Order: sequence, then structure tokens, then C-alpha cells
Amino acid sequence: MIVQKYGGSSAADTAKIRKIAHRAVAAKENGNQVVVVISAMGDTTDGLLELAHEMAEHPDERELDSLLSTGEIVSSTLLAMAIKSLGHPAISLSGIQAGIQTDDTHSHARISGITPERILRELDKGCIVVVAGFQGVTKEMDITTLGRGGSDTTAVALAVSLKADMCHIFTDVEGVFTADPRLEPKGLKLKEVDYEEMMELATYGARVMHPRAVEIGQIYKMPILVASSFNDQSGTVIRGGMCMEVRNKVRGIAHDVNVAKVTIMGVPDRPGIATAIFEPLAKANVSVDTIVQNASIDDMTDLTFTVARNDLSKALEVVTPMIKEIAAKGIAHDAKLGKVSIVGSGMQNTPGYAARMFRALYDAGINIELITTSEIRITCLVHESKVPEAVRALHKAFNLDEA
Repeated sequence: MIVQKYGGSSAADTAKIRKIAHRAVAAKENGNQVVVVISAMGDTTDGLLELAHEMAEHPDERELDSLLSTGEIVSSTLLAMAIKSLGHPAISLSGIQAGIQTDDTHSHARISGITPERILRELDKGCIVVVAGFQGVTKEMDITTLGRGGSDTTAVALAVSLKADMCHIFTDVEGVFTADPRLEPKGLKLKEVDYEEMMELATYGARVMHPRAVEIGQIYKMPILVASSFNDQSGTVIRGGMCMEVRNKVRGIAHDVNVAKVTIMGVPDRPGIATAIFEPLAKANVSVDTIVQNASIDDMTDLTFTVARNDLSKALEVVTPMIKEIAAKGIAHDAKLGKVSIVGSGMQNTPGYAARMFRALYDAGINIELITTSEIRITCLVHESKVPEAVRALHKAFNLDEA
């Protein structure tokens, strides 16, 4: 059993949907049971959002989810029609019909469970089952959408619930590269990558897959193939159990220019201050990435955190009124930042990688604004204009252009 997922660029028009139909039929004729998860066509979701905002400045979240879910309904029904026109039985299912249950957090719901009986019945009839991605339903039968990466998440979750052999994510790139080929033409496609490494790459800028989907794959040990929907080139397999000792310790360079920094200056160093700042941000649904607090001098400190650039205004609305309440001295922000990261499971027990990274950036004349790390990642914040140069410098410093 195979679950295939096709993104919006792969289904941008009816001609591309017909190509997806041929791919699904080919997989079926190779003896597989096939489930296809499809996103909305091209820029359909953006168009629906524009319509919603013509009706209301702040559209009701429940109604907005019902509206946005229709994009995937259109593409899934068109794909089922295309498959049937090739002489193969097919059926399209909405998220509700496919049994995808979620919590009630509209616009970024989480999957709470899947009851795939309807899908299994249709597969037993010999159908190719086409599922609308990006959507589910609450206990109250309200439609929800899963937010960014929702169709990736749908596909991997379905693969797990159906006990599929593999989940195929077809996109507009040929796999996972050592760096974004648009910034570093010498970037090489990885044949395989570990779940943890892919999680870090996805979280810190690699757009090829969403970290939510990778996390599900890792928890349930579902292998994921990332490949192009536009050609038959071999892709990248995301799986566990890879050998750490006989390969380059750094596996890839991730980057992201959707970064803003907020610094609260002169914060009293006393219990409860961090709670007073970050609880309201969480309630406002502002996701905070890096948090750095300077060493306390005279019981005062500076506290810096980063958010997505499009969340900066919301973060400032929440934090600025607190300055007087917590007796801080002021607030500053910078929306012209980017981040570059080196990622590799092999780094965790090997010294010298941070120094090598910093030296490469220094030699390229790039100033580091902030540093954050995990066991298998080192991230530096730099000015957004320096991100392409930083990616190329790090790619060269860690010999990632060598096969």
C-alpha cells in the first residue's frame, strides 16, 4: 500500500492534474493499493482568503475553515474524474469522509485520530482513493484546516493509520538537498536523511517538507520518499537507523529569511518575568523560536526572542504594553534578519563544528547577531542580505559539494 501526496504547484492546472492521474494509475498497475492526498490547485487558497477578507476584515475562523477546505475538494474531485477517464475506478473523499478527526483549533488544527474504514472499503473495491488534504473535522462536526504543511501531515498520518508501506511526497523539487539549489548551485541531493536531521532542516528553513509531517513519520517509523512530481528522478528517503560514523557529520545547510528579533532591555531579574512575557504571547498564538537572556548585572538583564516576521506586529502589540508593568527600560526590534543552520546527527559527539562554522562566516565578512543550538544543529542569525552568501560559505566549509 502506498500513500502519495501532491502539493499545489503539482496540481496548478488541469493538465498537471491529468499527469497526477497517470502517476496514480501507474502505481496501481504495478500492483499497489493507492491512496492519493492532494492540495488545492495552485494559488486557490490565496484567492479564497482574498474573497473572505472582502467580506470581513477579520473573518470568523469557523467559516474561514469551511471556505478554505473547498480548495482541496475541487482538486480531489477533478483528480478522481481524471483517473476514471483513464479507465480505472476512483473515488474522492473529503477529510470528513476519510475519517480525519481533529481538535477544535481552527486554521491550525491538530489531528487527534483517523478512522480509515471508508478508505479501506474503497480500496477493497479496487478503487484509487483520492483524499482532500489539509482538512479534518471536530467532534462537533465542524470543518477544520490543519494550517501550514497540512497536506503533508494528512498524507503521513493516513499512511500510518492505513499501515502503508511508504508515504510518497511529490513536490516541485527532486528531493532534499545539502542546500537550497537556488542559493547554492553546487548543492547535492541526499539519497537518504535521518528523521531527526530532516526535522531540524524543515524547522529551520528547508521548505521541502513540514516538520509536523516528519515528526509523525519518526514516531511511527513511516518511511517517507520526497521526489519531484515533474520527472521520474529518484528522490530522498527519510527514515531512521542510518549509520552515523561513515558519512559527513554535517548533512545540510538550512536557511530562513522569515525572521524578526525583539529585545526587551533592562528587565528586572526576578521570578515570574519570563512568564509575564511569554504566556500572553502564547495566548495571542505567537510562536516564539529562539530565546536568549543575558547574564544578570545589578539584577537587570536583556531578554531577546525571535518570531516569524509576519508575527512581529502582533508580538509588539502584546509585549509593548508590558514594558511599564514589568519595569523594563525599553524595547527594540529588527525585522531584517535571516538564519542559517548547519544540521547533522553526527555532530553531537564531535567537537569543532561551531568553531568551523563561525570561522567560515567570519572569513566571508558576515556578522553573527545571535546563536542558538541543539544537539544536532547550530543556527546563526545574520542580516537578511547576507543569507545567500552565508549558505554558500558554509556549504563550502563543510565540503557538502563533494559526493
